[in-house]
Amino acid sequence: MEDQKENIKYQDENQPKHNVQEKRDTAAQDKQCCTPDEKEKPPSASNKSEFSDPVYKEIALANGHINRMSKTELSAKLAELKLETRGVKDVLKKRLKSYYKKQKLMQTVQTESISNDTYYKYICVVDFEATCEESNPPDYLHEIIEFPVVLVNTHTLEIEDSFQEYVKPEVNSQLSDFCVQLTGITQETVDKADTFPNVLQKVVDWLKEKELGTKHKYAVLTDGSWDMSKFLNIQCHISRIRYPQFAKKWINIRKAYGNFYKVPRTQTKLTTMLGNLGMKYDGRPHCGLDDSRNIARIAMRMLQDGCVLRVNERMHAGQLMSVSSKAPVESAPPPHCPHSRN
Repeated sequence: MEDQKENIKYQDENQPKHNVQEKRDTAAQDKQCCTPDEKEKPPSASNKSEFSDPVYKEIALANGHINRMSKTELSAKLAELKLETRGVKDVLKKRLKSYYKKQKLMQTVQTESISNDTYYKYICVVDFEATCEESNPPDYLHEIIEFPVVLVNTHTLEIEDSFQEYVKPEVNSQLSDFCVQLTGITQETVDKADTFPNVLQKVVDWLKEKELGTKHKYAVLTDGSWDMSKFLNIQCHISRIRYPQFAKKWINIRKAYGNFYKVPRTQTKLTTMLGNLGMKYDGRPHCGLDDSRNIARIAMRMLQDGCVLRVNERMHAGQLMSVSSKAPVESAPPPHCPHSRN
């Protein structure tokens, strides 16, 4: 529902009409994305001691050389190093810089700071499909009709498993022709489906089987803010259940992608991200499970390119908020089904 998510206008008593913090973060991100190689400038006097090791001067010199390379030269060097050669020039530059930075740091005692012990072993990619109209009125209630989860192993960079359940809507029980055409989900499918609280219980049971939050550290990842801050938030109110704790923090891959590759928000739509990484969409667009798998492909490529995917958004008191990049990396809590609202 990528295009629908872009155009959602929704009012809810627990969701502010204007999120000032989100606007500030967006503006900050846009400013950051419009200044290529900003983070690769020599360190200032205030943090000079932190980067006093000569290895950082070597990294800066290597970055300068990479910046002067043509796309053909970048592709040739990546092929020589047996790295992925697909993608636009800026992606290839970032890929090569990340490789050299990792190699240089591995030669120093600072290797200890790059430890998988402080990182998520699994990422759960979620991309809901919800009821919709071609022109949604301001008070339209979007109800979740597909709940997919794709499980990515960050160590093997593979999709280990996936979960998919359709959901029976309660308020907009009759799907619009536009919704059926967009998502491919039929009226018969949702009529036969289970209610959201029961589907959420199945999701929780599935996550528990994977020992997420107990044996393995994990995080939820979405394509934008809407899935958790809008769709799940609305659905919990409709179903009269509390917002699940395990979904209160997540990785917004659009923010992560824009910050990592230093591109503006206009280049962070699903199909654009895939194209810039040299990939094509695989499956049926607006199928929640297929969307989730393609989002997972982007996440795995970003991890290959050296990106440290980490939680960057959260829900607090019904409001969408950003998570500082300086915040400690924490695993999502063990999944539990939320209690009913009084």
